Amino acid sequence: MDGTALLRWGRACLEGLEHRREEINALNVFPIPDADTGTNLLATMRAAVAAAEVAVFAESAEPGAASAHTVAAAMAHGATIGARGNSGIILSQVLRGIADAVRGESLTAVTLRAALDGASALVRAGLSVPIEGTILTVLDCASACAAACSDTSLAAVALAAADGAAKALGDTPSQLGVLRDAGVVDAGARGLVVLLDSLVTVTLGEVPARPEYGRRPAVAVPPAPEFEVESGAESRYEVMYLLADTDESRVATLRVRLGELGDSVVVVGDGDRFWSAHVHCADAGAAVEAGIAAGTLSRIRIERFAFSENLDHRPEHSEIPRQKRARSADAAQIDAAMSTIAAASDSPRAVPGSADVVAGSLAARDVATTASPEVPADRRVLAVASGEGAVTLFEDAGAVALGGHEPVTARALVAAIRRMPNREVLVLPNGALPAHELVAVGVAARDAHRDVLLLPSASMVQGLAALAVHDRGRIAVDDAFAMSEAAATTRWGSLRAATQRALTMVGTCARGDGLGLVGHDVVVIDRDVRTAGLTLLDRMLAFGGELVTLLMGATAPDGLGDELAAHIAQSFPGVEVIVYPGGQRGDLVQIGVE
Repeated sequence: MDGTALLRWGRACLEGLEHRREEINALNVFPIPDADTGTNLLATMRAAVAAAEVAVFAESAEPGAASAHTVAAAMAHGATIGARGNSGIILSQVLRGIADAVRGESLTAVTLRAALDGASALVRAGLSVPIEGTILTVLDCASACAAACSDTSLAAVALAAADGAAKALGDTPSQLGVLRDAGVVDAGARGLVVLLDSLVTVTLGEVPARPEYGRRPAVAVPPAPEFEVESGAESRYEVMYLLADTDESRVATLRVRLGELGDSVVVVGDGDRFWSAHVHCADAGAAVEAGIAAGTLSRIRIERFAFSENLDHRPEHSEIPRQKRARSADAAQIDAAMSTIAAASDSPRAVPGSADVVAGSLAARDVATTASPEVPADRRVLAVASGEGAVTLFEDAGAVALGGHEPVTARALVAAIRRMPNREVLVLPNGALPAHELVAVGVAARDAHRDVLLLPSASMVQGLAALAVHDRGRIAVDDAFAMSEAAATTRWGSLRAATQRALTMVGTCARGDGLGLVGHDVVVIDRDVRTAGLTLLDRMLAFGGELVTLLMGATAPDGLGDELAAHIAQSFPGVEVIVYPGGQRGDLVQIGVE
């Protein structure tokens, strides 16, 4: 396999993980029963494939010119900096194992054996406390089966590795008590089997047949005592960050320190200059301090878990960076961690702040503090989205996204709601349909088995603000009210290029003029699109604001997002800016002000 074939494998992995995401999510009970392993693996693989596509384009205009090492190294780097959760970090090491094995050559039967062996060693080295019966054991078995295969074809070795991994996956409940009690296999290891099966599909042209793996019950059995975290009201946090300007010695020290602070410690590198760290601990601030002592931090994420006995508490995971989330009683813990970050801002190894946010990383400074004392309701959010980037945003935040580039019809929205398996469905229409059609959609979609609430989000930026405060721990009406309030208090606007001469409320525009809209009303016309955008921001921020979200369209001029963000930083100090690639048609930029 050359670089093009490896990229094809990466895309096949995305398809496989998308197909199996909910299955993998439902399996997860270890180390935290948070039902997001499939989502984390998918998000990490998306980052890997996106980085590889950029590398292929940058190396040559010829599709087949990129080497296997170029693609594999880019995938390893993208997965490391875009890793989500413990499982995502481990996935990055599988990709790094491939990158290390194909230096100067393509992926063959020989280099695949070396890649799996190297990945196994990297994963074990990155874990503070290796636990058998997890992805670690399954990766070891895949490597051993590949090594034992005497065939010289890549397809045969890939099949041997995949079959060995599947066999080991079935054995994981016998090795880990928490899996045995819940009646499931390890979720991360199931994801690894999906990746190896995708390699078989690409090389052999066949899809391996695998059994249906059991899902855990609605109320999970508590973790086995040897792996149980503190019960009761004490909070714990998942802390992740990216580390640079460091070395193996300091990373080893960091790994030991994080092991003293908590569990589920993984600290791994991309083979170049970045390291990704992950820990579950009770003192988020101390975990951040340990990272600052080891190097330069960026992309810091802190999420709160709450545990109590006999209940399956899953944290609300959102890939939307929101520091203005609904805050719990122990929000001081989060504040302490962020104060640690701020205190380091003048040091030589400062934590990147606004510059990271302007870069638009989904993982940048994510602080989620919602948790519930009750079992979460059978509720899901369905969001209408326009553009591939926007679809990814909503999906990574836990919603089901409907749309893409084609307009969504009332019939399509009704069908999507009816496909939802949940008892309660909250719909974020995001301006896709007029009010009278939405009323008809609600009437048509409701039945005796499903409650449907349509929320008043008139734009995608309002929908993102609403989704940031979504909490399945509340009853449906309270959750819908909080989300509706978040949408309503988000001022929104858009920047467009006029497609024809027209009369607006502020005068006549010509084709190509920049139009600035607040809501649905044109308030700015300028011959230069960029100038129109700057004027629109001035108008929207004249009434105040703490957080500005810029959702960039598919045809936005190069550098426009950076220019708008820089203007806000200069003209409105203290206002936070987040730039996302939305990919929507029509609007060059959608702007949300909170």
